[in-house]
Amino acid sequence: MPEMLQYCGRRFRVFKRADKTCNTVEGWSIRRVKDTVHLEGLRCEGTEHDGCQAGCLIFWKEAWLKRVEKTVVRTDELLRKLTTPAGVDGWCAVESLLAASQTNKNGEDEVVYTCQATELLKFTDFMKWWDPRQYIRDLRSGNLDSGLAGDPQSHRLLELILGILQVMRAMIMSVFVERRGVRYPFIAGTQERGTIEALNLQPGELVQVRCKEEIMATLEKSQRHRGLWFDAEMIPYCGGIYRVLRRVHHIIDEKTGKMINMKHPCIVLEGVVCKSDFHRLCPRAIYPYWRENWLKRVTDVVSSDPMRQMAEVHAAD
Repeated sequence: MPEMLQYCGRRFRVFKRADKTCNTVEGWSIRRVKDTVHLEGLRCEGTEHDGCQAGCLIFWKEAWLKRVEKTVVRTDELLRKLTTPAGVDGWCAVESLLAASQTNKNGEDEVVYTCQATELLKFTDFMKWWDPRQYIRDLRSGNLDSGLAGDPQSHRLLELILGILQVMRAMIMSVFVERRGVRYPFIAGTQERGTIEALNLQPGELVQVRCKEEIMATLEKSQRHRGLWFDAEMIPYCGGIYRVLRRVHHIIDEKTGKMINMKHPCIVLEGVVCKSDFHRLCPRAIYPYWRENWLKRVTDVVSSDPMRQMAEVHAAD
């Protein structure tokens, strides 16, 4: 994608191996990916896709990367001649990437966008839900490592055991949730149509995620709020305090490639991503979208804290 050009010639650390990924194009499933990784912090900024705000983690084929050895690597060895006309010496021109990122199909005025998310089915393969090799890859790749272990062998053994427990949990979830229809974790809405609470939250503000019960009270019977799904992966963040990363007004629909303009802006929080605890350990780390109804400003939380109020009174005395 054109957004990836700015990273050419630079060095980054591998975040996770992308041996599998969630398929959000046609329903939901897990698909096999080969020879691909995610790099730390490298997300699509949407600059060449008319400002799409999804912030997807970028897929990098290993053929596009070079391992950095102990010796220094010259950046000019890694840079491509991206200004060379397309088709010359096998190079791809910048213009070709830009042209491929968006098109007008059938003479329509509406633009259809192309990106890794819309093309996911073309570079992934079907994988059976019960295939045990996906979990073996998770363990061998280090995707499940916590990063807390030291060098001693006992630490590495403990890390392996903890990884095996994660795999066992994921496999049990696959059997009971996906195949037996068990609703876990349990989320249920009762509203006919949710109401919108506008806090006008801005990037940098601190917010607290409301508890699960408060959020469920805003949900419709479809487990949505005005069309926005509240996912099980969002529950572990309930009660936590986080900083607003941005307001999301528009994203590209992965199924159609068309831009979706949201009727009511959603919120993305810093460091709050899908950990796939309930979705077979997918490493894609998608940003969940939050309604402002599901959040409250930390200033409001602090002002309602009786212990803090008491401390302020004593300080004033």
